[in-house]
Amino acid sequence: MRIGLYPGTFDPVTLGHTDIIERAARLVDRLVIGVAINRDKGPLFTLEERVAMVEDEIARIAALTGAEIVVHPFENLLIDCAHDVGASVIIRGLRAVADFEYEFQMVGMNRALDSRVETVFLMADARRQAIASKLVKEIARLGGDVSSFVPVPVVSALTERFNRAPR
Repeated sequence: MRIGLYPGTFDPVTLGHTDIIERAARLVDRLVIGVAINRDKGPLFTLEERVAMVEDEIARIAALTGAEIVVHPFENLLIDCAHDVGASVIIRGLRAVADFEYEFQMVGMNRALDSRVETVFLMADARRQAIASKLVKEIARLGGDVSSFVPVPVVSALTERFNRAPR
């Protein structure tokens, strides 16, 4: 069984993330969405909220693709998380050249830790390349419309978090 791990903070999950999840689900037998605890980033949403948002989206994607998709929160090294879930493939999404430079370093470090785990990059869909959770949160905080960047339930969660009426 080929198990893939798609890690991220998912704070919040965006349509860019769901695009990668849907395409990655077609490449592996089982896809694990690793939701990083990552206290250093100071997430807007709690781990439980982020896991729930991702679970809502993967239910739809699993039904669409017929894939087995599960969520796994983690706080350890990515390569250790891959071992924990039995993943032989780490899936990463790329939006721009700047992403590649960071990801290139990560691949090198992960390969040094365990060369048996491969990393596969999926380019973000052209319509989704500009979407970044950080920017989505900033737009929402300032009262902008994020409905074309995140799933509907996430729009509601952002609206509630920033205590603003939707536009």
